[in-house]
Amino acid sequence: MHVENFKIFSDLVESQSFSRAAKLNGITQSAVSQQLRAMEKHFNVLIVDRSQKQFRLTREGSKLYDSAKELLHMYDKLVSELQEMKKVISGTIHISTIYSIGLHELPPYVKTFLQDYPTVNVRVEYRRSNLVYEDVLHNAVDLGLVAYPNKMRQLEVIPFLEDQLVAICAPDHPLAQNQMVSLQDISEHKFIAFDQDIPTRKATDHVFREAKLDVNPVMEFDNIETVKRAVEIDAGVAIVPSSTVTQEVKQRLLTSIPIEGSELTRPLAIIHRKGRVLTPAMKKLIALLAKKTPEAVEEAEPVA
Repeated sequence: MHVENFKIFSDLVESQSFSRAAKLNGITQSAVSQQLRAMEKHFNVLIVDRSQKQFRLTREGSKLYDSAKELLHMYDKLVSELQEMKKVISGTIHISTIYSIGLHELPPYVKTFLQDYPTVNVRVEYRRSNLVYEDVLHNAVDLGLVAYPNKMRQLEVIPFLEDQLVAICAPDHPLAQNQMVSLQDISEHKFIAFDQDIPTRKATDHVFREAKLDVNPVMEFDNIETVKRAVEIDAGVAIVPSSTVTQEVKQRLLTSIPIEGSELTRPLAIIHRKGRVLTPAMKKLIALLAKKTPEAVEEAEPVA
């Protein structure tokens, strides 16, 4: 048995999907099935209960999975420690992020990081918020970047930034001349919103409910770029993170207006699975994003 065998098996168990495990390891579904059969033959046990419609491990399969996780953790820890001994900062960091963070907050950090560590490859994947959590929990990525982070037992959550929320409208919209707007002002105009499952939408819905104001969106979108385009054509007003409209405001495509009497901020966070071994490169990137020292990141790393 090789380390790769245990990695594929572990991904299969955690995703409960042959296609997902295949994608994570760059192989075919058939190859995943062959690996599973090879492990069953090697250990002379039945690992997956094939009498069940849903993916379910046998008792021996559960024991094998627990041991596989221990072996993979020890292997990853060894690789990380050897890199640290050689003072090597290299490898690939795979990040899953929501669109607004990936397109607006993250790029300057990545640019700085790659200037300092040019031998590291940073791969960024843009996903809906729920899929970022799924990616991290299934070990499909190394790190996730989310807004309004959920506390989960399996996740380590590290604060990143606090983003100010502002109202935006087209330059010729009636609200564009205001130095500041109230929630009441916003509620009296057509409103462009994020989809209901987007964390920023949930936060703004809560604020309007607290103010006892009814807002019925005329349009709903799943990403910041589409929301901005709708506001640019004067289809309505929206509430968005201020950092996401810097360029449009500079180009006078949008007007950004502070919201009166409301400290509307959007907390952003870095997430990774608890127990995951962080490579020297990952520690350096987390330290840069969280404005911590790599030593502080290392001390906060949980023990599996």
